Amino acid sequence: MRPAPTILHLDMDAFFAAAEQAAKPSLRGKPVVVGGLGPRGVVSTASYEARRFGIHSAMPMAQARRLAPNAAYLVPRFALYRTVSEQVMELLGRLSPLVEPLSLDEAFVDLEAGGSAFDSASARATGERLRRDIRAVTGLTGSVGLAGSKMLAKIASEQAKPDGLVLMEPGTERELLGPMSVRTLPGVGPATGEHLRRAGMTTVADLTEAGEDELVRLVGKAHGTSLYRMASGHDDRPVVAERETKSVSVEDTFDVDLHDRVRVRTEVDRLAERCVRRLRESGHSGRTIVLKVRRYDFSTLTRSETLRGPTDDPGVVREAAGRLLESLDTTGGVRLLGVGVTGLADYTQEDLFAQAAADAETATAVAVVVVADEPDVAAAADEPPEQPVPVPEPGADAVAERHWPAGHDVRHAEFGAGWVQGSGVGRVTVRFEEPTQAVPGRVRTFRTDDPDLELSEPLPLVATPPDRAPRQRG
Repeated sequence: MRPAPTILHLDMDAFFAAAEQAAKPSLRGKPVVVGGLGPRGVVSTASYEARRFGIHSAMPMAQARRLAPNAAYLVPRFALYRTVSEQVMELLGRLSPLVEPLSLDEAFVDLEAGGSAFDSASARATGERLRRDIRAVTGLTGSVGLAGSKMLAKIASEQAKPDGLVLMEPGTERELLGPMSVRTLPGVGPATGEHLRRAGMTTVADLTEAGEDELVRLVGKAHGTSLYRMASGHDDRPVVAERETKSVSVEDTFDVDLHDRVRVRTEVDRLAERCVRRLRESGHSGRTIVLKVRRYDFSTLTRSETLRGPTDDPGVVREAAGRLLESLDTTGGVRLLGVGVTGLADYTQEDLFAQAAADAETATAVAVVVVADEPDVAAAADEPPEQPVPVPEPGADAVAERHWPAGHDVRHAEFGAGWVQGSGVGRVTVRFEEPTQAVPGRVRTFRTDDPDLELSEPLPLVATPPDRAPRQRG
C-alpha cells in the first residue's frame, strides 16, 4: 500500500450514450440508450437520464423499451468511440508512462511513476486538471478516483460518478470501506454476495470482523484469503502499461435464427474478414482459428483448428473457419456466430498461405480440436457481444446495401451533415445537426435510395481542440 494516493482510476461517464448526446444537440438532457435494436438486442450503455427509468447495461433492449418508450434508441458507433478514447488515452499518457487501459473508457494511471503527483494535494490537483482537459478536448466528462491502490482507486471513481473526483487518504481505508456493501469488493458477485448474506455478512466491516479463518471456511482458501485482504484495504497490484493480448475475436447475434446453410457460411466468411481486420490493427497474427456457434436451443459449441504457423491472411482464416463449420450440425437454426484467433504472435509465416490451401484440399496435416459447450469466445472490450444484426430476406442484397442504422452519421448533398432518426417502409428520417450547434436541427424524410444521401464518418465532438499545453509535472 502506498503512503500517498498516487494511483488514479478514470472512468468516463456513460461513455457511449454521452458521446451520442454530445454529437446530437437534440438529445442533450434526454434519455439515450445505445445497443442492439433488434428483438434480441441488449443495452450497451444508458445515459443517466435513461437510468432513472431503471435501464442499465446488459438489460434486454425489449425490456428497456417498455421502461422508457420515449427514449432515443441508437446503434453503437464504434468509430466515434475509438476516436474519443484515443484522445483520452493521450491525455493520460502525458501524466505517466504507466497507463493501464481496461476498456475504451476506463484506465489506471500511476501518477508517481510519471512524476505527476507525490502527495494528496498534488494528486488532487492532477486529477482535477485531467478532468478539465478531458472536457476541453472531447466535450465529455469523466470521474476520477485517487488512492494508494488500484482497488481503492476504482471504488473511489465509482463513488465520484458522475463527473466528480474522490480521493481516499491512505490510512483511512478500513473506515471508508467498512459501511460499504460486500458487493463493492472485486470478485464478489450475486452468488458470493448471497452466500455471505446468509452467513450474516452484508458489509465490508462484517468481513473484517469475521476474520480470515471464517471467510476461508465459507468460500475456500484462495477466495477467502483474497476477500479478507481486500476487506482490510490491502491491494499491492501494480499498474501495468502493456497487457498482453491473448486473442482477437468478433461475433454477431441475429434477430432471426439462420437456417440456410449457405447464409450461415456467408456470415462466417464475413466475420472472418472482420476478425482479420482487427487482428492486423492490433499488429498480430495468430495460429489457432476458433469458431463459435450458438444454436436455436441456446447450446453453444466451439471448434478450433491449429495451423502450422501464425497468419493474418483473410483467406486462410476464412477457409479454416469454413472447415470448422462443416463439422457442426446447424439444422435447427443458428442464433449466434463468432470467429476468433488465438495463439497470437507479432510475425506472420508467409509460406503458410499456399500450404493451408493445399491442406484444405487434401484434408491432411491440420489437426482439429473439438470442444463442446465451452465458454464463449472472448469478445473485444470495445465491442459488446451479442448485438443482433438484421437478417435480410433472400434476394434483398440491394436493400441491405442501403441500410440506415439509427443514430449513424449521414451527409446530404444539399442539407449537409445529419444523423438517422429512423427508417422503414422505404423511407429514412434524418435530423440535420452537428455537435457544435447549440440548438436542435431540422428533420427531413427521404427515400432510402435517395442518391443525394449517404452514410458518412462521425464529426468531431469538439470542432477545434484547444492548444494542448506541454506536459506538466508536480
